[in-house]
Amino acid sequence: MAKLPKTLETLINEFSKLPGIGPKSAQRLVFYLLKQDDFTVHKFSDAVRNLKTGLLFCSRCNILAETDPCKICSDTSRNQNLICVVEEVMDALALDNSGSFRGVFHILGGVLNPLEGIGPDKLKISSLLERVTHLPAESEVILATNPTLEGEATANLIARELKPYPIKVSRIARGLPMGGDLEYSDQLTLSRALEGRRDY
Repeated sequence: MAKLPKTLETLINEFSKLPGIGPKSAQRLVFYLLKQDDFTVHKFSDAVRNLKTGLLFCSRCNILAETDPCKICSDTSRNQNLICVVEEVMDALALDNSGSFRGVFHILGGVLNPLEGIGPDKLKISSLLERVTHLPAESEVILATNPTLEGEATANLIARELKPYPIKVSRIARGLPMGGDLEYSDQLTLSRALEGRRDY
């Protein structure tokens, strides 16, 4: 039985480690790259090689950025007293691209998941509480974790932690389906979810 050259097998194995990419898709990607000219392949490999160069996490909101604070946190036209708490960077980008949110974000870096050993100490909850300490009384924190069991548990924990603070705590509306991800929601659904948020 014919075997692929080791170079191709190695690259197929690496591609298949990516989320949503199985062995067949990985094979198609590799053969697609083989058909491209050298310049295109080198440009692609340079982009992968430099992926982490110059990137850092914003010390305020934990979003990936090239500067600290990030462009969102340092934007004076945004409402710095309106913080939207999300699970991951992609969730913040999805909400920001909806065009209906002009506050700032706080990325938790995940959700509570005891089965995977993710407790409150593994999330950016303490840095959120530190931020809230410096907010005026008319401020608001929007809990925008995904509508999953883990997302709900995380939102409940954060809501309890925020109770002592003289701020408004709200939860995004159920415009999002249970089990869905912010990252894959359309802009209208995200806009309605933000507009229909409720007190927590």
